[in-house]
Amino acid sequence: MTPNLLTRWSSWAPQLRSLLRIVAAFMFILAGTSKLFAFPVPMPGGGHAPYFSEIGLGGFLEAVGGALLLVGWFTRPVAFILSGEMAVAYWQFHSPRGAWPILNHGEPAVLLCFIFLYLSTQGSGDWSVDAQLRRLRTPGA
Repeated sequence: MTPNLLTRWSSWAPQLRSLLRIVAAFMFILAGTSKLFAFPVPMPGGGHAPYFSEIGLGGFLEAVGGALLLVGWFTRPVAFILSGEMAVAYWQFHSPRGAWPILNHGEPAVLLCFIFLYLSTQGSGDWSVDAQLRRLRTPGA
């Protein structure tokens, strides 16, 4: 790649971070709604998780936290909390079934944990409520 092409590609980082946030959040919302409402698919064994259970709490965090991430509102703290949720999910539910994520089906939990950890440090990107609020608070922006 030429330096000019690298510079142009690098200039898209905030928009691509927004796209990563939006896609990851949408997938996360689907996991939450499956747990809470059996939509778009029911939980294994059918139906939904009991609302006042650990899995119900996870579904609530996934649906509400995912929605906040989807629009990019309170991205850093929400992403940090959801990163922790995915770390707990991996160690509690996946790792007892084996050491390797590919064998214990923990790849989504690991990937989402680190995507959310990244977003907690880098923010939401340009296409977000956070960025819009920042522009409104900054005179002359």
